[in-house]
Amino acid sequence: MLQRPREAGAGAGAAEELRRAVEEILPTLRAISEAESARPRAPGKWSPREVLGHLIDSASNNHQRFVRAQFQEDLVFPGYEQDEWVRAQRYADAPWVELLELWRLYNRHLARVMEAIPDEVRLRKTSRHNFHRIAHEKVPEGRPARLDDLMHDYVVHLRHHLRQIAPETR
Repeated sequence: MLQRPREAGAGAGAAEELRRAVEEILPTLRAISEAESARPRAPGKWSPREVLGHLIDSASNNHQRFVRAQFQEDLVFPGYEQDEWVRAQRYADAPWVELLELWRLYNRHLARVMEAIPDEVRLRKTSRHNFHRIAHEKVPEGRPARLDDLMHDYVVHLRHHLRQIAPETR
């Protein structure tokens, strides 16, 4: 029988928080029709498909950040141009059910990645980061930050965008 990885400290907290966020919203997202998923919520705004596509891009970028952080001393990572990425990948034309499944599974994987990060890496403080540029909730340049902060920020960002798709969610 497979055993779940050791759940240590706040890394496991961020992982569990991520799992909970995904599982809580799934029934609501699955109830959205293909047609509804293609409609932007307001003029000039992303459709639910594009929001979910952006969350897939966020998962992809943060996946690399979480892994790379284990092999470098600082927490400086590349950013990305979110609007251009959404447009380039044509999320507006992608089937809703496929986007939803990719997003769900990618986040399950990210939760496992979070749990696998050793505490000494996850909790190591450094002033060398660019969270003032890449984080949803900015950390001022020079203020010490930890990978754990970025992991929790990932979940905050995810919930922020899920509320754009389903405003009734918390």
